[in-house]
Amino acid sequence: MIIAIDGTTSSGKGTLAKRLAAQYGLPHLDTGLLYRAVGKAALDAGVDLMDEASCAALAMQIGLKDFDERELRTAGVGAAASIVAVLGGVRRALFELQRAFAHRQGGAVLDGRDIGTVIAPDADVKLWVDASVEERARRRFLELSGMGEVVTQSEVLAMLKERDARDSQRKDAPMKPADDAIWIDTTRMTPDECLARAIEIVEAKRGKKKT
Repeated sequence: MIIAIDGTTSSGKGTLAKRLAAQYGLPHLDTGLLYRAVGKAALDAGVDLMDEASCAALAMQIGLKDFDERELRTAGVGAAASIVAVLGGVRRALFELQRAFAHRQGGAVLDGRDIGTVIAPDADVKLWVDASVEERARRRFLELSGMGEVVTQSEVLAMLKERDARDSQRKDAPMKPADDAIWIDTTRMTPDECLARAIEIVEAKRGKKKT
């Protein structure tokens, strides 16, 4: 069973993906970490984030390994990831890695922005997770503040709006819900409510498949 979870930053898709993976005993991949790893590698190497060839070369060296999520989840690395994710060469370099993970025996849970549309359009379950940009900014502000970053909520809101625009308007694999994705709006939902709704959707899909 392949479960594809796409959506916007700080909408809760990552938390949902981890919990769904645990619920069904499936491996989980946060594909955003791959792009964050490329962005951080470019920053560390002093590579221009818009240098497609150099960033693609860095992406070719990225593997499915244990990342230091704390380092990768800073605001600076997130901004860099959004920029390198626009580059077609980078996306192509990471495509097979993600696709192979999705199609491993037994299935998997992947979350990102183009899982249901590009990486695994044949996924058994496709979810689109979103929330109001104001609520997402509040959540991201609390996350960054908890990591010791000095940033205001208004600055985070501006960054999210900029990232949404960049991700949805890029030429290669723009962020958008698959035509057959089921939407979950988490603006006023708790993580438990979100998980319960997702399980309900998955079980309904599994029931139809058995029939």
